[in-house]
Amino acid sequence: MKQKNNGTWVSWNENLKHNYKTMYSITKEDELQEVIANNEKIRFFGSKQSSADIAAGTDAIINMSTYNKIISYDYNLKTITVESGLILSELLEAIESVGWCIPCLPDINTITIGGALATGTHGTSGKLLAEYMTECRLILADGTIRTVAKEDELMDAVKVSLGMLGVMSTITFQCEPAYTLHIKERPENDSEWLPKIKSRLKKHDFLRILWLPHTNKGYVITGDKIDPEKEITENKGPNYLKHRRNTSKFLYKYSHKFPWITAIANKILAKAFFSSKKEHKGTLYQATVTKSRGSTLELAEWTIALDKFPEVFNELKTEINKWSNKSFIHIPMDVRFVYQDNSWLSYAYKQDTVTMGCVSRNAATADTYEAFKSIEKIFLKHGGRPHWGKRFSAKDIQLSKVYPKWGAFKEIREKLDPTNKFLNPYLTKLVAAKTLVNETAA
Repeated sequence: MKQKNNGTWVSWNENLKHNYKTMYSITKEDELQEVIANNEKIRFFGSKQSSADIAAGTDAIINMSTYNKIISYDYNLKTITVESGLILSELLEAIESVGWCIPCLPDINTITIGGALATGTHGTSGKLLAEYMTECRLILADGTIRTVAKEDELMDAVKVSLGMLGVMSTITFQCEPAYTLHIKERPENDSEWLPKIKSRLKKHDFLRILWLPHTNKGYVITGDKIDPEKEITENKGPNYLKHRRNTSKFLYKYSHKFPWITAIANKILAKAFFSSKKEHKGTLYQATVTKSRGSTLELAEWTIALDKFPEVFNELKTEINKWSNKSFIHIPMDVRFVYQDNSWLSYAYKQDTVTMGCVSRNAATADTYEAFKSIEKIFLKHGGRPHWGKRFSAKDIQLSKVYPKWGAFKEIREKLDPTNKFLNPYLTKLVAAKTLVNETAA
């Protein structure tokens, strides 16, 4: 175990900074137990890509990215057990090498497994990544280990818990046989793709829509399972498509000062980069995961029940197209679909869900990005839920109205962590935790 004293923790996009007294880099489970047991307050981090202030902010912090081994495979059950600091790309490459997959993957592969689970990371046309966890070893506030299995009554609380119940040590995932997708991409007018969502979810194995604000268009991506040997005519589009991120960065450079520039930039970007038809095939991982962020950005994401999405979408579209406000939104808004589950803090708890991402390409000026506020207001009005790892301002009162098990989760949190060891200032406000005597003294 390595130890570093008196430094500054900085998030990936440099929007969050916290001083710390001690940072531990652990490589073994007993080291993780020891560090947790011997510190009054502690948080833990991996790739530092969260836009929410959940990963640091305490005197002691743990770097989980050094706790990153693949422990075992069970070839009969198709399960894999890994340490929670493993980067997602390494997990996915490992299971692909034995002919397996996890049927729902997020857009990027650079996050740690523990962070992905804790914040409810998801893909599209499937369930949360956490739904494929069948067992984990959870280090509790006193340093002891509790094994939480699929049938354990605690599992639905642990799956998505922002690291407030304990620290996930090792995790076992249920995998499925790998399959090949035939991916097709094309632009469509809003009037065309919006009414087709439900029928396309039934028809296709994969559906994702990149909505292009201020253009009245979306970019539809569908995927269908095919025989791996089936030949298709691949079309990756014009070679210049690879320059989209740099072009976006250039066009949006001054949009924080002159928000209306965004509407013009979006029309240019839509015409240049989202007007081509494309076609290719690959495994779910090969065909759908971006595999890098490319450049820093700031994100918010909200979810809403599938049945409510058309109403919310039209209200949002009307609002951001008003030139009387400053809610001009950078391209694209990622629209994805998550099927219902039973995880207490899941966005899809008891309902099929549509998720809608909102990105600011200017990470350094994200605090003045009015779109984040407008989107939150509209989604909360309709019972929407925020992505835990991304930017939002809702706290305990608002969250209790949109998460039916919010109160029950808080009760379990207080039981498992009676001294608030795993709460930093951000999380303390999020759950409206009572300040303890020793915290006040500190």
